[in-house]
Amino acid sequence: MDKTVEVWEKTRLHPKKFADPLATADGNQRAFVNLQKLDTLWFNTGSLCNITCANCYIESSPTNDRLIYLSADEVTSYLDEIDALGWDVKEIGFTGGEPFMNPDFGDMLAESLARGYQVLVLTNAMQPMLRPNVKARLLDLNAQHGERLVLRVSLDHYGRDLHEQERGAGTWEKALEGLRWLSQNGFTLNIAGRTTSGEPEALEREGYARLFAEEKLNIDADNPVQLVLFPELNEAVDVPEITVDCWDILNVSPTSVMCSNSRMVVKRKGEAQPVVLPCTLLPYDRQFELGQTLTDAAKTVHLNHPHCAKFCVLGGASCSVGD
Repeated sequence: MDKTVEVWEKTRLHPKKFADPLATADGNQRAFVNLQKLDTLWFNTGSLCNITCANCYIESSPTNDRLIYLSADEVTSYLDEIDALGWDVKEIGFTGGEPFMNPDFGDMLAESLARGYQVLVLTNAMQPMLRPNVKARLLDLNAQHGERLVLRVSLDHYGRDLHEQERGAGTWEKALEGLRWLSQNGFTLNIAGRTTSGEPEALEREGYARLFAEEKLNIDADNPVQLVLFPELNEAVDVPEITVDCWDILNVSPTSVMCSNSRMVVKRKGEAQPVVLPCTLLPYDRQFELGQTLTDAAKTVHLNHPHCAKFCVLGGASCSVGD
């Protein structure tokens, strides 16, 4: 057997893994997570994006509309449900695709901020955000709400080459243009990087620190909230399944996992109503649909996906600001 094929055979995901929501491939009870408290409600504004990345977990692109645009009225209905339930939700998160492509996005932001929430926006900070009307609305919202509006900008590496290897030629300078504008106008910024370089984390953070200093960006590269370094997500790569015994073995609590304190709303193409999912990482897997309302979605989540293991349990990662 060719050595390249042999290595791939050893590292690809076994087909029996993540097949049964209640049991692992070797017959052990699969780990599960109960919703402890809804701290963060995410809205996927739609899967359309202005660029196509090499490894996007949601496969966003200028043509992928599998998740269609949410409307401002749909977002408001979920915010109304939070009020009716009396839940103490702290944060509203917006992701995509690229949120600034959704024509209702400014209204979604305004409504969420007006209700007193911390609001986190995941964006590439490129052309959709830099349109004159969008910039004017953002400046107004930032003036009104200040630090409660946080923009987390995707910058996959502190160097142009690795960033553009992921996002395409010409994307580096366009992202920096958006970052400079946000920084110069006093927005609260975070950066989302990736660990694809294989560098030790300390060296990667040093590289980002140099970039932030050069660009005069008010971001602390040593702060794990201001600079989040995410592991790569690849469903085909082998990863251990998580059993109920793993919590003690790994010294990890199920209350530390994202689905213990968050939910995400998506709207699928061809469907009349949005649905609620456990987190931001599983937008297309229907086994994770929890219902159409937040009340319906307060269900146990079985960790039956490679992302649950690699990103959340073994990687210790979360998409929210406060986690």
